[in-house]
Amino acid sequence: MKFTLGIALSPLDQLTELARTAEECGFSSIALPDSVFYAEKVSAKYPYTPDGGRFWDANTPWPDPIAAAAAMGAVTSRIRFYTQVLKLGSRHPVPLARQVGSVAVLTGDRFGLGVGLGWAPEEFEWCGIPYAHRGRRADEAIEVLRLILGGGMVSHHGEFFQFDALQMSPAPSRPVPIYVGGHTEPGLRRASRHDGWTSAMIRFDDLRDTIGKLTALRAELGTAGEPFEIQAVCIDSFGLDGYRRQRDIGVTDAIVVPWLFDGIGFDGPLAAKQDSMRRFAEKIITRM
Repeated sequence: MKFTLGIALSPLDQLTELARTAEECGFSSIALPDSVFYAEKVSAKYPYTPDGGRFWDANTPWPDPIAAAAAMGAVTSRIRFYTQVLKLGSRHPVPLARQVGSVAVLTGDRFGLGVGLGWAPEEFEWCGIPYAHRGRRADEAIEVLRLILGGGMVSHHGEFFQFDALQMSPAPSRPVPIYVGGHTEPGLRRASRHDGWTSAMIRFDDLRDTIGKLTALRAELGTAGEPFEIQAVCIDSFGLDGYRRQRDIGVTDAIVVPWLFDGIGFDGPLAAKQDSMRRFAEKIITRM
């Protein structure tokens, strides 16, 4: 099983050093969160907290994840980066393909695209995109991304997106993996058609049940024999035994924030975070 470092809510001036240390410690990837903006008022509840409230505020740093991957990729050579997850619903796939292709090439094909629909209607509407039909639009957007990122002259005429022959160069030298977030049945079905599923915060028992659903969906869709990542943010299965339990139910990639285990906050000092990462690597990564 691999381990990915979660850097959500960290100060921007720490990111490149966190990336260097993560690479030194044997983390396989860095997970990059996404939030387009902070709306003072939202018309929907955040789906991954008990009370539906947001656990960040207007001043919490949310750098563009693709720009962050480029910055961290420039100071590392092996570690990978993936968005966890990029709000696909509020973005047009043609300019997004340009961004994804660029960062994939600049990092030497060390970039994966994790996508989700997005939960706040304001993020759609204030970016000029209707909230309605967001699932079908996301499916077509992924189709467009794969088409353009595959290279060559391509065209597309679908329900939501249309363009005549175009080409973006340079194209990545290998396919950019696409991971899909979401805990609903449509989200799991969407993930089962692509390269992996990435979770929000989830308890172990729910994680095991969800992996069972994914297994059944992939068998139904005929994708069971293809490579598939399960990236988990499990909130109640820790320590060496806990991560082995996750591995045994099918988790391929555990997303962790080591400094939280040591009582260090998201905005804690860089040196303390680095010490936590090194302890985690010694106690967990090297023994898995």
